[in-house]
Amino acid sequence: MFSAKHLQIGKDGEVLAERFVTRLGYKIITKNFSRPWGEIDIIAKSKEGKVIFFEVKTIRQEPSGNESGNDLSPEDNLSRSKLKKLEKTCEYFFNRHKHLTNSPLGWQIDLIAIKLTGEKKPKPILTNIDKNCVINHYPNISAWY
Repeated sequence: MFSAKHLQIGKDGEVLAERFVTRLGYKIITKNFSRPWGEIDIIAKSKEGKVIFFEVKTIRQEPSGNESGNDLSPEDNLSRSKLKKLEKTCEYFFNRHKHLTNSPLGWQIDLIAIKLTGEKKPKPILTNIDKNCVINHYPNISAWY
């Protein structure tokens, strides 16, 4: 079961990812789309009309230098089975919302990995993205054409 602290870190990461995606010029369609087998954190559209599904993985780096999650990086938290469930959820969404894109480009899944480096107080990390976290964007970790 997830702790309240773990859930808050995930929520903070999704807010940061939403701001990051918007800064990159994507238009957010919806967030937290879920089916019984999986959830998509952010669904957006590129300037070219391609649907992009963003999976967000977040950890907090403690001031001592130790990371939560047994010294894993956020990227390590995306397992092969999680990716398969994510692909199934994305395909489900895309097939039922084809009107959202006017492009033959299909869709893709991007990973946004966030390491929170600020103090443990949840709100300050949301006020200065560049100072209080490290965001790595991995485009096209999976695609459908």
